Amino acid sequence: MSDAAERSDTELATAAATGDDRAYAILVGRHKDGLYRLLRRYLGDADEAYEAAHEAFIAAWSALARYDPGRPFGAWLRTIAINKARDRGRRIAVRRLIFGSQSFEDSEAQVRPDAAVSADDAMVERERVAELDRAISRLPTALRAPLILTAIEGRPQQEAGEILGISAKSVETRVYRARKLLAQALDASLRPAR
Repeated sequence: MSDAAERSDTELATAAATGDDRAYAILVGRHKDGLYRLLRRYLGDADEAYEAAHEAFIAAWSALARYDPGRPFGAWLRTIAINKARDRGRRIAVRRLIFGSQSFEDSEAQVRPDAAVSADDAMVERERVAELDRAISRLPTALRAPLILTAIEGRPQQEAGEILGISAKSVETRVYRARKLLAQALDASLRPAR
């Protein structure tokens, strides 16, 4: 492992701000998968998530001079990514309004079946995950982002609040409301049609 790869995110961001492309490449490598997962869940579309992640990294590169080393780089990057996702979410909503609703399922974002799991069980599990993803994508934006950051990404409420620009208590309240709405939506989807 190289010396540069062992440096902290803050050290790498500071070096990248002075023009060190390799330092920024290491940061991208460290954060790309987590950022993509966040955006995939937030946007509900694999291609849009990929594009939003790309935009977030470009925007972060452009804004490195304004990065506060006292703040975790990952939180700062996720703030940028959430803003890019909100912009893309608005564009997706306009497209859906104009062109109608379409399914944006992506096989790579689905659960991979375990070799020990039967094909039927794997299919049921994929359907459950897809239904959960759809239910999360239908949550209001103000509830979706706190839920994804805390319940799915495992970020502390304080950090999620910093990313979203709200208090930790607001994060807690919004996650509670999001879980309640998700439970209602999933319960309704499991009820047999009459």
